[in-house]
Formats: sequence, structure tokens, C-alpha cells
Amino acid sequence: MWRPPERIRHQPRPGRWPTAAEAAASRLFSPITVGPVTLRQRTWVPAMVPWRASDEGFVTPEVLDWYACFARGRPGAIVVEATGIRDVPSGPLLRVGHDRFVPGLRDLVRVVRDASRGESRLFIQLIDFLSIRRRPSAARFFAQFLTITSRHRAAFGRVDASDGEVRSWLATLPMVEVARVLDANELESLEFGSRERITDLHLDHIRRLPAQLPRLFAEAAGRARSAGFDGIELHFAHAYTMASFLSGSNARDDGYGGDIANRARLPLEVFSQVRAEVGHDFVAGCRFLADECIPAGSDAHDALYFGVEFARAGMDYLSLSRGGKFDDAKQPKVGDAAYPYTGRSGYECMPSYYSDSQGPFGRNLDPTAKIRAAVRTAGYTTPLIAAGGIHSFEQAEAVLAGGQADIVGFARQALADPDWFRKVAAGRGADVRLCLYTNYCEALDQRHRQVTCELWDREALEEPGVKLSADGKRRLTPPTWTAP
Repeated sequence: MWRPPERIRHQPRPGRWPTAAEAAASRLFSPITVGPVTLRQRTWVPAMVPWRASDEGFVTPEVLDWYACFARGRPGAIVVEATGIRDVPSGPLLRVGHDRFVPGLRDLVRVVRDASRGESRLFIQLIDFLSIRRRPSAARFFAQFLTITSRHRAAFGRVDASDGEVRSWLATLPMVEVARVLDANELESLEFGSRERITDLHLDHIRRLPAQLPRLFAEAAGRARSAGFDGIELHFAHAYTMASFLSGSNARDDGYGGDIANRARLPLEVFSQVRAEVGHDFVAGCRFLADECIPAGSDAHDALYFGVEFARAGMDYLSLSRGGKFDDAKQPKVGDAAYPYTGRSGYECMPSYYSDSQGPFGRNLDPTAKIRAAVRTAGYTTPLIAAGGIHSFEQAEAVLAGGQADIVGFARQALADPDWFRKVAAGRGADVRLCLYTNYCEALDQRHRQVTCELWDREALEEPGVKLSADGKRRLTPPTWTAP
């Protein structure tokens, strides 16, 4: 992952933990209405992908164990990981693109209800993503993946040359010469792996996305409702399809790109059809970016517009993130796929304890506060969720007291200690396992390995019944905490 040049080492700042009485009287542990439901407290566990689903996208026992851990902490809300809306192979990621996935998701809802004693509301994040391939070796790229055209034959010097002759010639060229022969897309496919973009309008399935996605999202939302979830979160953030429509880099010329209103058009159409499918007694919100953090991308000014328009459309909540784009991702190794959290934008999404003078804690709070203010000025009371390096009670309480957000999201901190919420509410904050922000978890995610926390393994591995990762070296769930 990209790192700021300053390389200042920051430590977690837990501050003073509240007594049980202070926690009970706090804003953080007070209720809030989100659309048709009420959260018992203003705490939120954002979506995190743990790589525990089956290769076919089904809920597994490991998925159930993962969410049971968060549920036992009893936060106000838990958002289930990004779950694919298409019925297509996508590896060990949850899917909801067909009715056959509903029984497993129904089991997941039941497990969370039981483990949280009915105290945590459960939402599921719905995502669409386009095709991305692993970086090939140069030999394989020229032999299999490059489509030979008259342009390549002209560079070779013989317009009647066979494909095989041109491929063999290209494979012998030094990279500086290859770069002169290939166009920008071909060169990227060689150096990074091929990746579909929403601007690839020469591809029929890409051109038809606006006609297809509203229905796909709506059907997925309907399945989520039938599985018993309290609501859905539309994934309009980071490197994926819907965020790409919102992006300042979206230059589609079919009415779904270019100016900011056109870029917001498909996300609003998706939400409209989702709302028509699930009604108004089921939560429907979204997660989007306060800033893409890339050149020519959407910035905080764009996010103000999106936030107001999403609130005007009737979304029940707005959850803010930042960065996490393919545009500045580092070149992957041969055999790996590009990962959208390796460049500067990825760092802004998941900053580590080595940081600049601003540090990794609360980097997204200021833009979140501005978006909330714009939504309020426009006359809407839509709750906004802030997240990003929040780990202490004092920090979370200050976010709410200062009007920066209405709900506080704990991602990496909840991963480090899913019992944070119970411990702090009980006046046992000193028992919290504080996240160190080393991004050990993010490194596992990048390699598509079962995500765990390095802090879990600092406690006894011989806990009765503990399950280990596929390599047998890491525990798959955190140490059990029993309130005194």
C-alpha cells in the first residue's frame, strides 16, 4: 500500500473510558431512528469482506461464526459484507443474485438475532462489479489475450502477416518498443491485467448497464427482505460499478455520464426501483465517497451534491467513506489482480499507523460534517454515518456532539474487538482490545485470505472449540469475552 512520505508513527488514543453510568447517559449509547427502524445505540459496524463464503457464494458455518462475533457485541447496527447482485461466479464472496441464496442468508439473520439478543439491526450491502483479470505474463498475453489488428500488422511491416507471426514478433520486443505498438488499453491489460470500465460503450453489456442494474438491485433487495434483514445498503463507493457512474472520470455520452446530474442519474434510478420493490417499511440507504482522492475524480464538492440528492430521493441513511480506487492502484505481480487499496486513494480509505501529520484517525470527519450540513440546509434529517479510524469513546462522542455525524461506524476497531460496544457500555473500556492500525487485516484481504486480526492470536490459541484458518496458523474468531 502507498504510504505518505512523512512516515510519522501514530499510536491509538483511547483517552478516558466512561463509567457505565456515563456511557448510559451518552449520545453514543442513545437511540436513533433510521427510516422505519430504531437503533438502540448510535454505533455501527460497516461492511467488511471476510472471505468466508463458499466459492459458489453461499453462507458457510464460518460466515455464521464471523457475524455471531459482531452480534455478541450488540452494536446498534451491523452491515453484512458486500454481496453480489448478479448470479455469476465471483469466488468466496456472498451472493444474492438468485433465490437459492436466500435460505443461507435467512440462517445468517437468525444467528445475528440470537447472538445479539435482538438488539442489533442487520443490513446487507448490495454490490455490482465489472470484470477484472489477473496480470498475465507477457508470453501468455501475446499468445492468448491480445487481439491482433491491422494496426499491429502495420507496425510489424507486413499487412498480410498471420496472427502467429505478429504475436511471435511482439514477444521478442523490449518493453519500450512494445509500448509504442500497443494502444493504452492493450498496454494496461499487459501491465495490470484487463479490466472492464463503465465507459467501454463498445461492449454491449456495458452499454446496457443502465437498463439492467435497477432491476438487478431491486430483485436483490427483495430477496434480502424475504431473508429477514432490516434493510439494505447500496454500495455506491470505491472501485465498483455504481461508484464509477458517480465518478468525475465518468465520460459516458449516453446521458449517464459527463455532468454531475447525469453521473447521479443511474444511482438514483437504482434507488427508485429498489424503493418500489421493498416499500417504505424497509430500510434502504447507501454508502458513497466523500472524496475519490484521485486526479479528475469526484471531490468533496461533488459529494455535497450527491448527499443532498440522495436525501431528496428518500434514502434512509448515508454512510460515508473515501478513496479506494483502481485508478491509482499499484501494478500487481504477474498472476495477481490489481487491488484498489494500494495507491494513495486506497491509503485514504484505510490509513495505517504510519501516516502524515494528520494521522490515521478521523481523516473523513471534516468532509462528512460538510455533507451533513448541506443535507440539513436542504431541509432533510437523513442520518449520516461517519467512519475511519474511530476507536475511542471520547472520539466517537465528540463526533456526535460536534454535529459531524449522527451515527459512528467502527470497522477495524470492531474487527479488533467485536465486544467494544458491550465493554464500553458496561464501564469496562479498559478491557478493550485496541486496534493498532497496522492493516494486517487489509493485507489478508488483498491476498483473498480469510481476514483475521493479529491481536486475536496474541491471546491463547488453545481456547476450547476455537477454529483456525485454512493454513492452521490463525484463529478465525476473536477470543471470547465474558462480562464480569
